[in-house]
Amino acid sequence: MPRRTGRARAARAETAREPFEIAGTRIAPGERRTIDLSIARFYTHSEMTMPVHVVHGRRPGPRLFVSAAMHGDEINGVEIIRRLIRLPLLERLRGVLIAVPIVNVHGFISQSRYLPDRRDLNRSFPGSGHGSLASRLAHLFTQEVVSRATHGIDLHTGALHRSNLPQVRARLEDAETLRLAEAFRAPILINAEVRAGSVREVAIRRGIPLLVYEGGEALRFDEESIRAGLRGVVGVMRALEMLPANPARRSRPAGETVIARATAWLRAPTGGILRTVLPLGSHVRKGEVLGVISDPFGEREIALQAHADGIVIGCLNLPLVNEGDAVFHIARFGRLREAAARVAKFRSRQRELDPELVEEEPVG
Repeated sequence: MPRRTGRARAARAETAREPFEIAGTRIAPGERRTIDLSIARFYTHSEMTMPVHVVHGRRPGPRLFVSAAMHGDEINGVEIIRRLIRLPLLERLRGVLIAVPIVNVHGFISQSRYLPDRRDLNRSFPGSGHGSLASRLAHLFTQEVVSRATHGIDLHTGALHRSNLPQVRARLEDAETLRLAEAFRAPILINAEVRAGSVREVAIRRGIPLLVYEGGEALRFDEESIRAGLRGVVGVMRALEMLPANPARRSRPAGETVIARATAWLRAPTGGILRTVLPLGSHVRKGEVLGVISDPFGEREIALQAHADGIVIGCLNLPLVNEGDAVFHIARFGRLREAAARVAKFRSRQRELDPELVEEEPVG
């Protein structure tokens, strides 16, 4: 009897593997498909669906979901996922990639953070099949996406008129979550508390390591944040051995990612017109002036001074402020100079094109 070739054995192993199933659709190894998960009907009787793109690798591996627009106006993640699923690298995928570019379809269509019932989807998990619209959508996402994954990445931006420096928020006490957060290579990691009703809470309860990536502003494309997000997702997939290692970067320099020990918002002491002095990502000292709030005539001005040494990781872009508005988000570090150097290095690196990832002109 002739000996089987390596190719024949691989084909037999591939045939023996079970298809990946979602919403009753079976995707065989080596296949990719877009599935529309039925959400609800409009009052026009038109059906609304959540699109899910599944890439089933030819070889076994982890099952990673990557989601965006959990808040409907946070659109940077939609572009990150669009670029991700077009990468030629996915031809060499191990395991399963579950890409959900628009989770909150209602909010995305109306350019709103919320659902029509004014609920925050990311405070409605795990949801219920018989609850509010937000609860039903959370239940669908939990059952059809989260429960089928071994790992997850949820992509976000700052809120309306607020920008976030690229950052990863996660439960860093967990060793595997920390490993993947470092592989994302964002300039800053935040050991964030788990919010009740969030998809992260559901994932943690199920033992699924999940990263939350924040970068940019709602309703705006930000190329730095998009590029950092795409590189970060690919970095995590490489750490999970879903994609081959980058030969140009086999080992990560020690201490490149900086973990914030605390964060706090600096709020406007009065209403007025804001003039920002220092930009996002700035290294600031306690008492340093970040901006000035004045009346329209400039007769009365109040300086906004940093309440601690740190890095500005979030800021308000709208110059019209009310008393109590969150204006500057400052992260504090044990080694501040190192943190500032890492942010500067990250930004210079983002200007370099990665031939494996960049196929088109930058947006914005």
